[in-house]
Parts: sequence; C-alpha cells; structure tokens
Amino acid sequence: MKILVIGSGAREHALVWKLRQSPSVQHIWCAPGNAGIAKIAECVPRDLGDLKQLADIAQRLRPDLTIVGPEQPLVLGIAEEFEKRGLRLLGPSAKAARLEGSKVFAKEFMERHQVPTASLYGIFDDVSRAHKVLREVRAPLVVKADGLCAGKGVLVASSPAEAEDFIERLIDKEEFGEAGRHVILEQALVGREISYIVLTDGETFLPLAPTRDYKRIFDGDRGPNTGGMGAISSGNLLSSELERIIQDSIVRPTIRGMVKDGTKYLGFLYFGLMMTESGPMVLEFNCRLGDPETEALVMRMNFDLARAAEAVVSGGLAKLSTEWSPSASACVVLASAGYPGKPQTGQRIFGVSCDDPRPDVAVFHAATEARDQQYYVRSGRVLTVAAGAETVAKARQAAYDVAGRISFEGKQFRKDIGVELENAARI
Repeated sequence: MKILVIGSGAREHALVWKLRQSPSVQHIWCAPGNAGIAKIAECVPRDLGDLKQLADIAQRLRPDLTIVGPEQPLVLGIAEEFEKRGLRLLGPSAKAARLEGSKVFAKEFMERHQVPTASLYGIFDDVSRAHKVLREVRAPLVVKADGLCAGKGVLVASSPAEAEDFIERLIDKEEFGEAGRHVILEQALVGREISYIVLTDGETFLPLAPTRDYKRIFDGDRGPNTGGMGAISSGNLLSSELERIIQDSIVRPTIRGMVKDGTKYLGFLYFGLMMTESGPMVLEFNCRLGDPETEALVMRMNFDLARAAEAVVSGGLAKLSTEWSPSASACVVLASAGYPGKPQTGQRIFGVSCDDPRPDVAVFHAATEARDQQYYVRSGRVLTVAAGAETVAKARQAAYDVAGRISFEGKQFRKDIGVELENAARI
C-alpha cells in the first residue's frame, strides 16, 4: 500500500510512525507534514484549507488510501472532493462531519436520537437573550461556541458573570469569528472524562482503547482549555460493563442515527464522554482521531493500522478485530510559553534526536521547524512525548524522564498527567 496522510501535528506524526510498522505499507506521504515527520515519510507542502490543492496532489501521487488527521479539511468537504475524482479517503463527508463542526447540530442530533448528553438551557446569537437565561439557571454551567475553535471554544463557568464575559467575547467581540456567532448554554456535568474512539464504516465499528486527555493548561485542571496537554490509555480506565453501556447507549445510536438522517458516517468517530453518577453522557463529538489521544493509543496498538483503515473503505471492517497491549501508555505535551493565548515562537529546541530515545518511547513533533540541522519552536503545542510500559506509573515515569531532557526557552507542561490513575481501579 501507498498511503497519503493529511495533517501537520503530533497526531499525524504518530499515525505515520504506526503506519510505517505495517508490512503492507510501501510508501507514505504526508501533506504538509512537519520537521519530525520528514524523518520517516515524504512531506509534501500543501495548505490544509485548500481542498482542490490537496486533491490535486493525491491525483498526481495516486495513493491507495488517504487518511485525514485534522478536522478542518473534513468539515470543509475533502471527502466529497476526493470522491469526485475517484480517490479513496478515510474520513466522513462534510455533512457527517457537522457532528464536530457545529455544536448546535450535534446537540440537536443527540436530542433527536436520544443519545445521553447534558441538559440544554438554550442556543443564542444575541448577548442580551443569553444573559436573561443566565439569571434563571444555576452555576456551574457550560458555554460552547458553535463552530471550530481549536479546543478553546468551551468554558465551564463557575459563575454567571464568568459565563457572561465569555459569551460577550464570542458574540460581540467575535474572538473566534463566525465560529462564535451562535452559543450553547448547557448543564455542567460532574464526573471523570473519557475519550472513546471507534473506527466505523457506517454500519459496524471497531472500538479503540479508551483514553483520558487533559485539556487545561495547568496542573490540577486549572487555567484555560487547550487542544490537549497529555493523555493516558490503560485497561483500568473502563470496566467491560461500562464499555458495553457506552457502545449500546451512545455509539450504536449515533451510528444508526446518522444513517436514519441520510448521512452514513465513515472514518474515526470520537466520543468525548463524562462518566456521571447517572451513566456516561456525551460532552462532544470529534470527526477524527483525538490529539493527544492518538499519541497514547499508538503505543498500545498490537494490530495493523493500515489494514484496519483500508478495511473501512473496502467493506471488510466486519471481519477485523483490534488487539491491544495489556500494558499502559502516557503522553505529555510540551508547549511554548504563552500558549494557549499568544505562544512564543522561534526558540531553539535542545535534547531531541532524530531517533526514538528508547524502544518504548517516541517523541512526536507538532509545531517544530528544522533549520541548519536544528529544531525550533513554530507554534503552541511543540512536541508530544509518548511512552508505553507495564503500568500507568511506569509509563508516566518514562514519558516524563524523556520530557525532562528536552528543553527550550519558556517550555511549559503539566506534571500531573495520569497521576490519579497510578493506583486506581477501573471506573
């Protein structure tokens, strides 16, 4: 197989890293890729927002399969552009990708198909109307921008004043542009978060190992939301009974609901869940693999990812099963100073080699650039260090050992990724 991976982050680096391990893969391109991916695949500079340009390069390279990492091309309709040209792509249509592209669409979809989620207080495009409702509900509550905001369009507000300020920033000040023109107010759920991802052909699905990501910038889940500061994957995250409930009450109704609505879903489907006292509830959908969840997942995959991806588009998914290492994995994101607000860039990175520092650890590049055989910071989330080990405690130690040897001016990272799971039983 020859595979084209679309994207430029640590998630795509992890995907390429895992795909290279498949004996069925002959060549991998990545568009546009990054400095780390360039060491293990052929990078093709392209604009992720230009679907025609991406389809042109695929038409020239003729890969057997294209795998899309980030949400932007999917929401814009890259699947349709590739289909018009007879090119095989793993990813949902633009219509199906609205599950992530529009929080309003997702909320209405869940209510229509009885997928458990938080109670809705209202959907607004007017600040004064939103403020009126805020005076009638109790805090804490959740404010969500409708569109894509790189993981920064959600606020768990501890007071009405905090919610009001965020709504004004979204609607009046247009901090996220069109993505913040409509705002959702909903109940704040209490519990532990789980990321549950499946690979589906629209009828059957393959579940991936459950993970937990850490969205806040500071230890103790403090500070603003980010795209993700680390993740854990372990057999201790979910009991078999809870996983069955998730599949029966959430995954299957979602996949069936898309078919009923005339939009068959194909590709990776991510369920951001809150494990509440009343059972699992959906916080959000993503129309692709999570980042940094992917970096933790690839460390535990004991199956051929390339064959699984190919089976989705060729109709053979029902015959496959996934095997996972019984061990654990952990990944830690190293971010630039100023992230998630205004990240500082241009700092030289020390302590990153071209090769993995040890067999059970991988350093995945996100926002780096290479100049004169050195790496430099290009944006907010710079690198993700991932490790696999027998236990969460050992995986954490391995990841943090390597993360500690990497340095750049202003480096920030959370020191508590997975700490609560070191000796925890299943949820």
